[in-house]
Amino acid sequence: MSLAGPAGPLSAEDTENNPDIERQFAVKVVQHMETYWRLLEGIPASRLKLTKLDDDIYEHFKKEFPDFDASATINEDDMKSPAGKEKWRNFINTYENKIDDYNFGCMVRSDPKQEYSQEGTILCVRMQFYAIEIARNKQGLNDWIYQKKHPEAAPAPS
Repeated sequence: MSLAGPAGPLSAEDTENNPDIERQFAVKVVQHMETYWRLLEGIPASRLKLTKLDDDIYEHFKKEFPDFDASATINEDDMKSPAGKEKWRNFINTYENKIDDYNFGCMVRSDPKQEYSQEGTILCVRMQFYAIEIARNKQGLNDWIYQKKHPEAAPAPS
């Protein structure tokens, strides 16, 4: 399907941003971020499933990004470099017909040891969020969030 108006096909370069759509997008991204944080506070992340395909996503992520250290701070420049974008694009597109909103915007914390913050948050797409957060959750790197909210609870099993 092609979008065309009286002047011909539309292109991203020739189209103005609609502030209402941008606000709606921002609201959805923030709602997703807040919902995820509440989940992390409510259950040890190592017990949390984000999708029906968590195990498959995790194995695929480890295979495609063997040097990714889920405990380290993400280097946004590497992630968004031309080579990084290409590698991520190939990974993400695998989930086009498997994960709803696989390429919708999300926020991921650059450092798994920190809460969401303006300086420590990266805009990404949903599959990047899933890959990174599933890895962090499976490795117990987000369990501290539950522990902080529930200091009386015993640490989650590894």
